[in-house]
Amino acid sequence: MKILIVDDDPEMGELIERGLQAEGYETVLVADGVAALVAMREQQFALAAIDVMMPGMSGFEVCRHIRNAGLTMPVLLLTARQAVEDRVYGLDAGADDYLTKPFAFVELSARVRALLRRDTQPERRTFTIGPLTLDGVALSVRSSGGGVIPMSPREFSLLTLFGREPGTLISRTRILDEIWGTTENIDPNIVDQYVSYLRRKLEPYDTLHIVTKRGAGYLLEVDA
Repeated sequence: MKILIVDDDPEMGELIERGLQAEGYETVLVADGVAALVAMREQQFALAAIDVMMPGMSGFEVCRHIRNAGLTMPVLLLTARQAVEDRVYGLDAGADDYLTKPFAFVELSARVRALLRRDTQPERRTFTIGPLTLDGVALSVRSSGGGVIPMSPREFSLLTLFGREPGTLISRTRILDEIWGTTENIDPNIVDQYVSYLRRKLEPYDTLHIVTKRGAGYLLEVDA
């Protein structure tokens, strides 16, 4: 599998590259956002690990360009900024995960494995949830009116999990296991954030409601 590493700090970039290569990954290391976008036009990557604080084009902007181009590969943002607002901003830009510096390489490696494991298990078929049609191959969501609802791969996976078991209570632990691939080294509040994103995108469809059962989990109600 080929991984794109984007970091303007040569020492950090090379450290990540050596570690991933030692684990058997093929890597491409670039130092800025423009070079990252060029690389993605010329090559296919299984995952991108992108530093947030870069001159010219931030990691947030790179991530947004990736999603606007229709690319669905997992994106892991790396940053020294620990504010919750920054993490939410990164997820809103389309990132799948967010790792704050300094971090141990074993944690980075675990996040990469979890993202790749989830990404290599696509849903097998197209199915409907109320007025929505989910395409597990294209990772797209369409309304009954034909419009496309933009979603990140994580959002799509979460909606798929809810939609395959409507009315079933799904715990936060199960969501972390099935969507993130692990419950280790991940803030459980990330589930709440993604549920919030989904609720926003489902607001126009009054037959779909994600209900919170405090301390137990979430369930999707689909009205007839």
